Amino acid sequence: MKKVKAILIGAGLRGSEAYAEYALNYPSEFEIVAVAEPDDTRRTSFSEKHGIPDEYRFEDYKEVLQREKFADCVLVCTQDRMHFEPVMMALERGYHVLCEKPMAADKDEMVQMSKAAERYGRVLSICHVLRYSPFFIKLKKMVETGSIGRVMTIQHIENIGYWHFAHSFVRGNWRNEKSACPIILAKCCHDMDILLWLTGSTCKRLQSFGGLGHFTEENAPEDAPLYCMDGCTHRDECPYYAPKFYLEHPKAKEDKLIYAVSEDIMPKPVMAALEQGPYGRCVYHCDNTVSDNQIVNMEFINGIKVSFTMTAFTEKCSREINLMGTKGQIKGNMDLGIIEYHDFVSGDEEIIRIHTPEGGHSGSDTLMMKDFVHLIANDGAGRSSTDASISLESHLLALAAEESRISGKVIEFQTYTGDYK
Repeated sequence: MKKVKAILIGAGLRGSEAYAEYALNYPSEFEIVAVAEPDDTRRTSFSEKHGIPDEYRFEDYKEVLQREKFADCVLVCTQDRMHFEPVMMALERGYHVLCEKPMAADKDEMVQMSKAAERYGRVLSICHVLRYSPFFIKLKKMVETGSIGRVMTIQHIENIGYWHFAHSFVRGNWRNEKSACPIILAKCCHDMDILLWLTGSTCKRLQSFGGLGHFTEENAPEDAPLYCMDGCTHRDECPYYAPKFYLEHPKAKEDKLIYAVSEDIMPKPVMAALEQGPYGRCVYHCDNTVSDNQIVNMEFINGIKVSFTMTAFTEKCSREINLMGTKGQIKGNMDLGIIEYHDFVSGDEEIIRIHTPEGGHSGSDTLMMKDFVHLIANDGAGRSSTDASISLESHLLALAAEESRISGKVIEFQTYTGDYK
């Protein structure tokens, strides 16, 4: 297998840690040869880590994509609303592309991206990593083999975790729909994709409810300051007190959230960054607009009824699912790697423990990168499990759910998609 050379556009946590790490772990297969990142500190740190010379370190992605083609593929890991132009430029230049989800925030841009990949004969894979999860692969096989008969109903919940939600969707980059996109798209297009995959069908109609119910100014404790470190008197009773979370909560370092606050994660520089930085703000005084709770009820063409819940208000960050069929039931927790199988015919019950590889999303990040790299090594011969033409439907489903949430109407999905599919 030939060694694949890649350009990274956007050296944030997902780009640099989740995907580019594959080059460090499998150097004979994959190499990052250039990076485009506007933040000087991140660009320098990433370049030194990957041995990228000065002449291949760029501040603007346009600089690198305007050059003659010198790599096999491009990883586009910019913010949600910044995917379209670099993806289109890279495809036009002849690069294969891996694009962080969501592929775009605009319906027309999503469709244009998918069609451009087909027109240029290039791979455009979307980072819907859950399709590579051993947990969901096992569920898919159990459904396809008829272990629970005909699937009738599915309950699926994404527990975002109070700490993750406060970091990313109240204080962080995904807090505001104008700069990012609705959370049902930004976070839950993963879940829409998995539900489409598991049902083996497409949505007929849907309805959604939800909104921003807690992280608002009217819910702020009395006299709560704009920044946690400005003498907040509620520090001992508030679960969102920034210094306590970033310096004491195990997930702050385990999930590398602390690096969004400061490249230097020693207490002194972290505290300095929290004094006036975005991650030190009171969660009740931010400019966040995305929903902190939402449900989506869906009816699929093959008759399966699905209920999906997204909530900020859980201890753990996890995905749980309950598949109910005519001959059995499957309950599972992806993050624990546990599946409970109940056979109605025999009365047997089985606990299945799924081996979870190292890496983000229960090892799915690494498995997706492995598939993408092997695909590019063969010059795109074959098809990615998360090809843009496949992932497009889940994005449209998320947008339809958001339209329903805002309007209060039942959305006929085929009418909504029109000529887009």
